[in-house]
Amino acid sequence: MECRTIGAGALAMGAVGLGCMPMNWAYSGSRQRGDESLRAVHRALDQGPTLLDTADMYGPFTNELLLGRVLRERRRDAFVSTKVGLLVGEQHIVANGRPGYVRRACDASLRRLQTDVIDLYQLHRADPEVPVEETWGAMADLVRAGKVRALGLCAVGARSGRRPGARLHDGTIRQLARVQQVFPVSAVEAELSVWSPEALEALLPWCAARGVGFLAAMPLGNGFLTGTLTPGEGFEPDDVRARHPRFTAEMMAANQPIVVGLRRVAERHGERVTAAQVALAWVLAQGRQVVAVPGAKHERWVAENAGAAALRLTPEDLAEIAELPAALGSWD
Repeated sequence: MECRTIGAGALAMGAVGLGCMPMNWAYSGSRQRGDESLRAVHRALDQGPTLLDTADMYGPFTNELLLGRVLRERRRDAFVSTKVGLLVGEQHIVANGRPGYVRRACDASLRRLQTDVIDLYQLHRADPEVPVEETWGAMADLVRAGKVRALGLCAVGARSGRRPGARLHDGTIRQLARVQQVFPVSAVEAELSVWSPEALEALLPWCAARGVGFLAAMPLGNGFLTGTLTPGEGFEPDDVRARHPRFTAEMMAANQPIVVGLRRVAERHGERVTAAQVALAWVLAQGRQVVAVPGAKHERWVAENAGAAALRLTPEDLAEIAELPAALGSWD
């Protein structure tokens, strides 16, 4: 496993990190347990994944507070990534990239995380009212002040409203080209999974060509690729999947062949290997600079996900996965 130095921190590349968002935001509220989430974070650090990925908007704020309870005891064990740039309202989310806000938000994140430095500070979304160079410049000042070690950018992620013929991540690549002129980009975070492989087209090659780390968000397709979700079972109203076109009963049933294919590959590697581990191993196989960041809030899933780092897919496995049907249903 390669460790890349980012600022003064070491991020294990080709590894499985821990996406902390589901612990208390965006997924079923009735299944969120603070003590269980704390145990999950400790389990991750015990088993090798050092990357803990969060954001100030998750909760909002409560996700960072939860991680702070772990970091006050185990800061040296963790590579901490958090994000800035989005504000959560009652029924909406808005971007804020004003330099003054960025500075205040960083100080607040440091307090909640109970640390004096953030290993990777990511711009969650650019503010359309503020030139991204100004926002990035304020973030660069935080590096110079010793509050942040390195900077990252989250992909724009807009699937609708693109220019005719434009690729999904063209907007993100344009942003990256602009901010690189101000201060180096150390990592890019974007969705990448068996059923959402668009980052392979241009964004991942952009990172590979420049030695930029790639954090693969949603590598398990919001849980679908684990094979543990039952079509038609439904989701709680506060769960983002309850309003997601790919998670209707019809689309979940139509996309089951993808899960069946992952299970078929898993069976060849042993009875204890799962479809989720195959999905994560596929993500890691896409490049040495890739870190998979699955969300998890239970120790069991953290341990299972961590095991994927040791799974080596064969060329035959990768060819079979490449032949799986494309996912049906809009992702907008």
